[in-house]
Amino acid sequence: MEIAVAFALVVSAAPPAVAAPREPVRITRFLGEQRIPYMTRFEGTVVGGLSGIDRDPRTGTWYFISDDRARYNPARFYTGRLDIDRVTGGFTGVRLTGVKTLTRPDGTPFPGYGQAESADPESIRLDRWSGRLLWGDEGDRPDTRNPNIPISGAAVRGMDMNGRQVGEFPIPQNLRLTSEETGPRRNSGFEGLAVSARAITAVTEGPRFEDGPVPTAERGSATRLTVWNRQGRPRAQYAYPLDRLPAPPNPPTGQADSGVSELLPIDEFRYLALERSWIEGVNYRVKLYEIDLRGATNVLDRGSLAHGGAYRPVTKRLVHDLGDFRPPVQNLESMSWGPRLASGECTLVIGSDDNFDEREVTQFMAFATTGCS
Repeated sequence: MEIAVAFALVVSAAPPAVAAPREPVRITRFLGEQRIPYMTRFEGTVVGGLSGIDRDPRTGTWYFISDDRARYNPARFYTGRLDIDRVTGGFTGVRLTGVKTLTRPDGTPFPGYGQAESADPESIRLDRWSGRLLWGDEGDRPDTRNPNIPISGAAVRGMDMNGRQVGEFPIPQNLRLTSEETGPRRNSGFEGLAVSARAITAVTEGPRFEDGPVPTAERGSATRLTVWNRQGRPRAQYAYPLDRLPAPPNPPTGQADSGVSELLPIDEFRYLALERSWIEGVNYRVKLYEIDLRGATNVLDRGSLAHGGAYRPVTKRLVHDLGDFRPPVQNLESMSWGPRLASGECTLVIGSDDNFDEREVTQFMAFATTGCS
């Protein structure tokens, strides 16, 4: 596997030393917000559905991936700049500089929504250790509301800077999409992706059928976080405890959707996680958590989280309820570290996916933080 070979060449075999306890991540100040107007056109494409962002710390280039599934244009990613003043922290602008179509190994675009082998891009990461981009594909499958949707497997893929696929990680059997009530539910596949020096980590948005029902206002649930080593092999899975819904739907029979929408590494054990809910009659609710894998049970070989005995999930600490900054809270799906400020604070950028819906916005919020690595 080409991408795994590249990883294996740049990582030493020695395990890291046990790190001393570190300060937890805290938001110290809100730096501002920038938006891309609805249905902005750029180089022949419609800008929207931005579900993942990342930044190259060497060049300052930002990457934005769109989950447009050929509604307007083929699956694609953009490059651009976010203007954040390193001295004052002022967040003053966002601009796009390029766009690339995501293509398969043969150079052809991925098929659109409702077709076999379609792609649903939900996260993008620059892998500084291999010099390539990685992206998470949620995949698709039939369900009771959409019985004719063909199966398109969830994936974590590597691509070059022109968007061409150059590798793919093996997916554990328990995360493969099926046409039965097994594996991940529809729209609950890979949603968050994180890359560090020693691992690639992806989280599914919501629970597998075998791991229990989806969250309600009365109880939470659990989803799975998968860790691959640099040779491309699944190393572990951990249970992520999902909150119960922050409010019941209105009307009570209304719909709701809740889960993890993005993941960002702090160090080799700790991550930031966006936990997002959409609730009919309530709108979006999003919380930012710090999670820690240390001490959690490896559930890679466990068939069910709902049955089969006790296990220890990852630990969670609330960093902030994100509805406080620019209400009403939007469909927050992307997250990346930005430049470090002269004060020593890190910047954290969190973005929203407008779903190509004029009632929603493409928004980027910037924060100063402490406790980052």
